[in-house]
Amino acid sequence: MTDPHHADPAAALPSNPRVGVIMPILNEERHIAEAVGAILAQDAPAVDEVVLALGPSRDRTAAIAAELAAGDARVRLVQSPSGRTPDSLNAAIAGLSPEADVVVRVDGHGVLSPGYVATALRLLRETGAANVGGIMQAEGVTPFERAVARAMTSRLGVGASAFHVGGEPGPTETVYLGVFRREWLARTGGYDPRFSRAQDWELNHRIRELGGVVWFSPELQVAYRPRPTLAALARQYRDYGRWRRVVARTHAGTMNARYLAPPLALLAIAGGLVGGFLWAPLWVVPVGYAAAVTLGGLAIGGGLTLRERAYLPLILPTMHLPWGWGFLTSRVSIKDR
Repeated sequence: MTDPHHADPAAALPSNPRVGVIMPILNEERHIAEAVGAILAQDAPAVDEVVLALGPSRDRTAAIAAELAAGDARVRLVQSPSGRTPDSLNAAIAGLSPEADVVVRVDGHGVLSPGYVATALRLLRETGAANVGGIMQAEGVTPFERAVARAMTSRLGVGASAFHVGGEPGPTETVYLGVFRREWLARTGGYDPRFSRAQDWELNHRIRELGGVVWFSPELQVAYRPRPTLAALARQYRDYGRWRRVVARTHAGTMNARYLAPPLALLAIAGGLVGGFLWAPLWVVPVGYAAAVTLGGLAIGGGLTLRERAYLPLILPTMHLPWGWGFLTSRVSIKDR
């Protein structure tokens, strides 16, 4: 095989490409067996290797991973001492065999749909893209998680991101997870270890700057297991907002109105709450927001149980407002690599 560091990133895939999967793993005892099982069940073609990069988990993740590796020779374990997602992803890439032509990213709480790899290979060939990806299909297990999943697949919860709510296939800014031509990971240097979050968006931005195509297709779906508590969900979205601002500071011209909506909403609500004591009409802002998420939650909650629908007026602001807070208070300093 050609050295990937010198390969032409536009070259056609081999007729029978070797497929490697990379997984950053940390505290995933609930879902790791299901996630790896869905990878190993892919066929026509089958996955050739799966590299699990193990962070310092506080649960039984490492023991379960060892059992999975003992049960299938395609599964290998590498260590990621920091446990940070970009470090783990790069460690997993380094742990792939040199012969791997295509690299599939999967998270420890993501479950590939049947035929995912075969569809991705077809799309890579048809489009010539550097990276293809599809829909983050949130699916909960508990009543709370099912409510979060509904919010995460609605425009009211996450805006118009195609990989959350679907859309037409075509070039895009970023995709969920991704299936890469190995040459493009080599050409870009992999994931930027400075980005604890938003490393997918940032990598796809560099791919596009170098002339590569990032392609979205609703044919590709990965089941995603949401955070199990409001506190965990709030931390997740705070970090999303914090790191999205870091990306904007690092790559000029990458901000748009959709990313500014949560911080502007937070400022308006806070201003209304404080200013309402001085001028009562300002209360219309926080009261209006509360009414919007309550009525909107009811509107998107069709098919959920009453208990699940009752969570939505709590879940929606837990996604919006911590995102805005993280964006406004982001002080992360990114130094040159």
